[in-house]
Amino acid sequence: MDKSASSFRDMCARLKRQDHTAVINDTTEETGKIQMRKVGKRGAQMRIDFDEPDTRTAVFADRKAQIYYPKIRTVQIYDLGKYRELVDQFLLLGFGTSGQELQSNYLVRMTGEEKVSDEAVTRLELKPKAASAREHLDKVELWVATGGYPVQQKFYRPSGDYTLITYVDLKFNPGVSERAVTLKLPSGVKREFPQK
Repeated sequence: MDKSASSFRDMCARLKRQDHTAVINDTTEETGKIQMRKVGKRGAQMRIDFDEPDTRTAVFADRKAQIYYPKIRTVQIYDLGKYRELVDQFLLLGFGTSGQELQSNYLVRMTGEEKVSDEAVTRLELKPKAASAREHLDKVELWVATGGYPVQQKFYRPSGDYTLITYVDLKFNPGVSERAVTLKLPSGVKREFPQK
């Protein structure tokens, strides 16, 4: 992981995301395309274009998250404010994060070797050390390939809910431009600020 972290600039992949809601024992699944690039030492910009049936684009950059819903021509804008460092830490988890950085922010435990999509991987369990992180995240599991990058991530929330993300056709340092991870909106799009 240290070697891939030091050379990480950007990535792109197809993804499958599963969200499990514990209280009703329900799991939803969606697919899309992710592009991410590292900005500076700890920052990140990311864009996810989700496919049908709930087509939307989510962009994370600086202190802002934007979610664009093309069917209703609406963009929701969220101020990440004081959570920016925490968001950047989660975005870069496994991509551009060295083993030393993981150990300074998490209790790290290797839980064994497995196969994900016919690829041999090492499974790691991470428990956040910071109380502010534990408010949002109980633990994370990473399935790390031989190249030192995750092919799967599972984020457990204190509520018992979790999100499982599997990456397919992952390309490491393909040259993702800043333009590729920004959101270009057509004219006439309604802007909403759900936090206000």
